[in-house]
Amino acid sequence: MPTTPPSPPAGSPLPGLLLVLSVTTGLIDAVSVLGLAKTFSANMTGNIVFLGFGLAQTPGFSVLPNLVALLTFILGALVAGRAGRTLGTRPLRHWLTAAALFETVLLWLAAALAFAFDPQSASTGWALYAIIGLTAIAMGFRNATVRQLKVPDLTTTVLTLTITGIAADSRAAGGTSPNLRRRLAAVGAILAGAALGAWLVVRHGLALPLALSGAAVLGGTLLCMRHPAAARPHQA
Repeated sequence: MPTTPPSPPAGSPLPGLLLVLSVTTGLIDAVSVLGLAKTFSANMTGNIVFLGFGLAQTPGFSVLPNLVALLTFILGALVAGRAGRTLGTRPLRHWLTAAALFETVLLWLAAALAFAFDPQSASTGWALYAIIGLTAIAMGFRNATVRQLKVPDLTTTVLTLTITGIAADSRAAGGTSPNLRRRLAAVGAILAGAALGAWLVVRHGLALPLALSGAAVLGGTLLCMRHPAAARPHQA
């Protein structure tokens, strides 16, 4: 029999924050796919597929950008694993503050590079890899942090299992549709972020959506910290 996944404690500020972060995932992947040599900063499945395309010398796909994204994402996840083991027993606001500051600084550095240099220019091609690396480290850090928070159906970056759950746990499949609103909200958040990100990239370039993503991460976290539950250690 299928089991209903656990929910965070009543009154937890995490679901709202993770939905905000999901919107920024759409923004950041719009930047990376549309402006950074067809890479994914947040979705490593896509990078593995694109890396395979590059290894097969498929026109329009390169090995190096996707390899850089993959390796720097792993670095970010490693740092987050260490941070979570250090901060996980402290009040939640301490953990979230450190995570938000780390991620925001990386995204704003990437925005500054995108504003100052043209990543697609041959003379500043290094900026392409720098922005890929900064955003992938941020997303690797986020993925590992959210994984440790263990809020069901809100990974903030990957929707495959969420969409599978919507169908497989639905009443049409004999289930009870647990967490349906949260699952649909997660899909809608990333969809909205991707649409906004694409619009911004096409009309305003890469810097604005990256700066907006950093501001949303920091602002959402600051709002979350005001919740009384953030003064206690996180209970997964």
